[in-house]
Amino acid sequence: MAFTTPNGRTQTALADINITPLVDVVLVLLIIFMVTAPVLQSGIEVSVPKTRTVKEITEERVVITINKDQRVFMGNDAVNINEIAAKLRQKIRDPRNQSIFIRADENVPFGAFATVMDSVKQSGITNISIVTQPLEENRQQNGTKR
Repeated sequence: MAFTTPNGRTQTALADINITPLVDVVLVLLIIFMVTAPVLQSGIEVSVPKTRTVKEITEERVVITINKDQRVFMGNDAVNINEIAAKLRQKIRDPRNQSIFIRADENVPFGAFATVMDSVKQSGITNISIVTQPLEENRQQNGTKR
């Protein structure tokens, strides 16, 4: 944009945008989202049992969770225990090659756990894994051995 001074000279306005503050703000927002994203994914709080042998989950699978109040969730969505088999059939195309993870609170009665496992088997899925946590003493021993 050009304008004329009282002396009759033509001058142009400085119209360049400084990008540095914009980049700073974007990087700060990126860091905030990176820090908060893992916290938001944890969803349902369950105290899973502790065992000596724990296999790390490396791929994304369907997770069925039973909380301490015996409410059942598929992913983060509450589901009726009688509808698990039907929902799994809708969600999974090849049940023979699919595996399911079941996270159950350590205080859930075995009857509720067995009912959920039976519902999963009714959908045709036979590869069922139970999610556990490693024992604290085992984790410390592995850290000291080298």
